[in-house]
Order: sequence, then structure tokens, then C-alpha cells
Amino acid sequence: MASKITLFPVGNGDMTLIETDSGRKILIDLNIRAAADDSDDDTPDVASMLRERLERDADGRLYLDALLLSHPDKDHCTGLRKHFHLGPPDEWSKKDDKIFIREMWSSPMVFRRASRNNVLCDDAKAFNTEARRRVQKFRDVGGIVGDGDRILILGEDENGKTDDLTAILVRGDETFSRINGQYDWSMTARLLAPLPKTDDDEEEEALSKNQSSTILQFSLAGDQVGDRCRFLTGGDAEVAIWERLWQRHSWRSDWLSYDILQTPHHCSWHSLSHDSWSEMGEDAEVCEDARNALSQARDGATIVASSKPIKDDDSDPPCIRAKREYVAIADGVNGTFKCVGEHPSEKSPDVMEFEIGKDGPRLKTKLMKAATVLSSGVIGGQPLAHG
Repeated sequence: MASKITLFPVGNGDMTLIETDSGRKILIDLNIRAAADDSDDDTPDVASMLRERLERDADGRLYLDALLLSHPDKDHCTGLRKHFHLGPPDEWSKKDDKIFIREMWSSPMVFRRASRNNVLCDDAKAFNTEARRRVQKFRDVGGIVGDGDRILILGEDENGKTDDLTAILVRGDETFSRINGQYDWSMTARLLAPLPKTDDDEEEEALSKNQSSTILQFSLAGDQVGDRCRFLTGGDAEVAIWERLWQRHSWRSDWLSYDILQTPHHCSWHSLSHDSWSEMGEDAEVCEDARNALSQARDGATIVASSKPIKDDDSDPPCIRAKREYVAIADGVNGTFKCVGEHPSEKSPDVMEFEIGKDGPRLKTKLMKAATVLSSGVIGGQPLAHG
């Protein structure tokens, strides 16, 4: 079967569903705004869009195999408590029918850095509380946990706080191919950030203020052929993060390569430059190291901004100058730039769905969907070899 990457129209926010060739489903971030839950509002009902793409388990629960919050900003976790079950598995309610999370992917360092600079919203606090519950469950039972209690820790915490969690810990630069505690032949992911804590107080402060986020490079199989699509996603990671990633990995730039890039921070200029776009305009300079990190596009790559429509104005994010840089990067490899808020039109934004087969990813269109329905007669409906 083909794997899929679906980006939901959530304005300046992220909500991305990965469906692996093996059939497992990973959600990265969510932004289910109150307006999206209002039937009288024309904001896309992304909760329903997500639910119709999920399946039910033997207990009748709609489920995700894994949920990752790249970082705890409101536009990356809104709607968590309302739409997802949190707490022990046996407390799931058929009446509430919330989405069941088999495994959480969480980065304690990202949460720690974020909470030092911002007050966490209630949904972020709830995610953090649930992550702590699952870690404690793992410790209490000696590591044997089931669906709804599993957690994968992405990145070591400070002061040795994750030293006893090696069985569920992925260290920076490592790859992993397990989802919900099981090996998945059709997916390999490399953890590029959060970057480890440094002894340099000034550098550590810069990493904290520059929207430290979980950054992953996924390699996805398509039609049982490995590495058909590389997907690079990095939450709101800003310029200092990408600059340091290039300095660490320029000699092995394949670690940053992609067929689909989700532009960090909703196509913000702050991921490409230390200068302010609103203050300096066209005089603002690109940070070459950060741009290099974000330029490792494979032939025909697609660069996607998960944002509202991009205008030629002073907004940031999304920023028209950042869009121009990404368009130039895409043009250099015969690729394309897309904005979720403009797909298929600004007036009627819908999901942007990429289907990944043996020939790589392609953007699904309504015409392709109609052809699938007609052909089926139904209505409705390998690890990376890094250097």
C-alpha cells in the first residue's frame, strides 16, 4: 500500500498525519480551534477530517499509533483535552468517544526550555502531565506497558533525568523504526533536535529563545519500497537551531535531505535570519548556515508552508520574503512551493494529501480521488543508508 502525509488546514499552526506503508498512523501536532468545532463557522472542521482517517480497535476506540507535540505552543496543541483521551486506558469513555493515543512521543528538554520562557497553555500542561504519568507507569511496572500507557522519549533530559529510561529513549542523531513499541519496517526517523544542553549559557539561552522544537527526518516506504519519501519537519525551530544543525551536519548533509519539507514556524523569516523582517524589510540578511540546512532538497521536492495564505505585506509568519527563499530552493531542484491555507483555494482550504508510492510522493488532487472511487467501485471510503 502507499504511505501518506496529510497536512490539515489549521491557519498558522501545524497538524500533520503520517500513515506508514504498514498502516500505522502518527499525528504531529494539532490545532483544533474552537471555530473549527462550530458548525455555523466556515473554519475547516479538522477534527472530523482527522477522525475519518482513523480506524477503531477491538474495543471500539478511534486511535492513533503515536502522537508527537513538536513543542508546547498553543497553535501546536489546541484541542488536545477536548478531542483526545488522556489518562489511564481503562478510563476511556464510549460516550465521549475521544481519540485514543496508543503511544506518546515527547521531548522533556523541549518542554523544559519552553516553560522557562513561556507560560504553558492548559493543553500543553495536560500533555506534559500525561507524559509524566506514562513515564511513571513505565518505571512502576518495569517497562511492560500496553496501548495507552506507552511513551517514547525524544532526546535526553538534563541532569541525568532520563538515564533509567534507555529502553524508551531516543538520543539526538539516532534513528529509530519503532512505533507503539513495535518495529515498523516501513519507517525510519532520525532525531535531529532538540539539540543537547550546552555549557555555554549564552548559546543555551539562544536555543531556548529560538523556539526549540523536536526536529525529525522521516524516511517512508511506498508500495513496499524503502526510502521513497523523506519528510523533514521541525515545529517552530528558528534560525539559531538550523544554523547549529548545519554546523554539526554539513559534512553529512544527507541527514537534512528531504522530498517534502514542512517550513518551520509557518514560513517565518525568523527561521532563516537573525534580522527582523518587520524592522529591516529587504535589508534583512539571510543566515547562510540556516538556509543551507533548509536547502537539502532532493530532485522534485515540495516545500510546504502550514500557514494562512501568504501575502506581500509585513506579516511574519507567514513572511513573503521567507516564501521567496523557499521558492528559490524548490526551483533549484525542479520542485514546488505550496501553502496549506491556499490549497486548493484560499476561499475553501482543504487537506493537502501526499500519496507515496514506489515512484515517490505526489500531491493528490480531487481528480485523483475521483479516479480512485471509480476504480474501486466504492464511494467514500527501509531504513535510511546515511553516511
